[in-house]
Amino acid sequence: MKRVIAVCGSRWKPERSAPYEEALRTAGAEPVLMRPGDSVPGDVSGLLLMGGADINPVLYNQARLRESEMAEDARDDLECRLIADFIERDLPVLAICRGMQILNVQHGGSLIQHLETSARHRPRGIEDKGAVVHPVHVVRGTRLARILGEPHVVHVNSRHHQAVDRVGGGLTVSARDPEDGTIEGVERVDKRFVIAVQWHPENQAPRDRRQAALFDSFSGAL
Repeated sequence: MKRVIAVCGSRWKPERSAPYEEALRTAGAEPVLMRPGDSVPGDVSGLLLMGGADINPVLYNQARLRESEMAEDARDDLECRLIADFIERDLPVLAICRGMQILNVQHGGSLIQHLETSARHRPRGIEDKGAVVHPVHVVRGTRLARILGEPHVVHVNSRHHQAVDRVGGGLTVSARDPEDGTIEGVERVDKRFVIAVQWHPENQAPRDRRQAALFDSFSGAL
């Protein structure tokens, strides 16, 4: 079974990584959790960038707004270094929620620190983390569209208040919220597998074959 680095924060709790680990193992990949300060494990074939804290806006040349949560600089730094390394070696990268945001920042892009429509994307009072919150339109012809198949609208869960603003160099938009235009997916077409989504497919994968296909495709690229 191919091994995949999954980066988590220093205050990460095991129950938060469990859905990612389950989705990876179901798809045939073995997760290796890594925290800031850990040595980079050898014999790994891919990189999973998980959800978590907001990214330090200094990395995209902005002052922190009061709505922006405190960042974990060590994790930001580690993930940026890992992204650069894995992309240079053309190893697969799957980025989820915060993972998509740090991927974009590492590519020179910027973020919206607080969406005006944040209530749509981070609704309160929903206990089921896999519950559908809003639809996403997937751009035809993208790799994401090929993975998810038709129809080109997917119904996703969501729990973010930040989003991609200026798209980083080399990245292509692969999905948007049809109501407010929020970017919900990006990818690199020049690499073997670099796909990012703003929602949380790890929570939907156990009961949604289309979301599970993201992990299957990632595992198949390892």
